[in-house]
Amino acid sequence: MIMERKRMDCPALPPGWKKEEVIRKSGLSAGKSDVYYYSPTGKKFRSKPQLSRYLGNTVDLACFDFRTGKMMPSKVQKNKQRLRSENLSLSKGKPDLNTALPIRQTASIFKQPVTKVVNHPNNKVKTDLQRATEQPRQLFWEKRLKGLRSSDVTEEVLRTMELPKGLQSVGPDASDETLLSAIASALHMSSGPITGQTSTAAEKNPAIWLNTSQPLCKAFTVTDDDIREQELKVYQARRSLEEALMADGLARAAESAREMEGKAA
Repeated sequence: MIMERKRMDCPALPPGWKKEEVIRKSGLSAGKSDVYYYSPTGKKFRSKPQLSRYLGNTVDLACFDFRTGKMMPSKVQKNKQRLRSENLSLSKGKPDLNTALPIRQTASIFKQPVTKVVNHPNNKVKTDLQRATEQPRQLFWEKRLKGLRSSDVTEEVLRTMELPKGLQSVGPDASDETLLSAIASALHMSSGPITGQTSTAAEKNPAIWLNTSQPLCKAFTVTDDDIREQELKVYQARRSLEEALMADGLARAAESAREMEGKAA
């Protein structure tokens, strides 16, 4: 293999250091080159980590480009920005956007309709449509929500809502926290009205008479007073948000005015 060697001084390193570029003139790798560095004593270095270990703290090689032999501060700035963005993404973490509820997925143990296809014209197939659309549900699955608390981006646990006195739990190990999670889950999953357990027998033996499509609470009704009270809360929340946005806008305008005055001075 024919190679061309070029050795020159390296001003980015201490006096006496040499840079050698070996260019391959033949073979499959013709045109490619390798870079080496030689210390004043003649020691050969094939990579930047070797060079950094040898020099130690005597020379800062953070912005040293091994191939060109020059100091490139812009390269250090790009690396710092990349590391800063990576650390920021790691500290924030990826948000969990999965809204699926922790319900155990079980295979159906009920009899499914069977369609028998033959060529005989007098054969008839009966299908129970109600059974075909019915899906098995795990009883008291809402207990899996126990202990789950929502938090903001700073991982601070949010304050729990207070339920009205008219909402009362039904079932074993019932609590207000579990009831709140069950009602929120029912509103999230179901498109029908939420009425609670309308059967009084569910209070005596919920394992048998429980309506699995409704949350674990007694039947309740929403009165006009409840609606008006909720409307008032929504109005107050919107007013608070409007005042906060106005205050933020005024603060930004004042800050911009101070910056303009500083530039004019």
